[in-house]
Amino acid sequence: MTTTKSVCVYCGSRSGKNSAFAEQADRLGRVIAEENWRLVYGAGDVGLMGIVARAAQEAGADTFGVIPTHLMRWEVGKTDLTRFIITETMHERKKVMVMNADAIVVMPGGAGSMDEFFEVLTWRQLGLHDKPIILMNVDNYWGPLVGLIDHIIDNEFADASLRDFIQICDGADAAADALRRAFS
Repeated sequence: MTTTKSVCVYCGSRSGKNSAFAEQADRLGRVIAEENWRLVYGAGDVGLMGIVARAAQEAGADTFGVIPTHLMRWEVGKTDLTRFIITETMHERKKVMVMNADAIVVMPGGAGSMDEFFEVLTWRQLGLHDKPIILMNVDNYWGPLVGLIDHIIDNEFADASLRDFIQICDGADAAADALRRAFS
């Protein structure tokens, strides 16, 4: 008996100016469905979040969305998901998403995506989980972030092992390959 794997996707509530971000969001949603994985995400129907979710749904994936009450209107809560959960706070949202995922993929996004990334990275560093963290570095979007992490390590505010907790991929297909390896 095989258990469905769940992929938590953190990404922007905006689409960004580079069309490659939307293209890769669509591709990631479709790959999640093709692999029979479940999408776990922030339950929004806007920006890259909406693109990933709609692509996953159209391709037949199970979808699990988590949104805090205060973002229902702003992020246009996508209530037609397989499972839709409303939380009271952002912290609860992040906790429920990670607890219901086997791996995390971070696509381009803003401050919220960085917050989610750093929280899940910190939890990994502290040994609170051992789930793969994949940074989808579409068109080197996260290059400055990777440079910052290297800077933190170089200045001895983190051990070099911090870098080992992150897999950097250039797009959805490479992220899917990393997930397949992690799930095998």
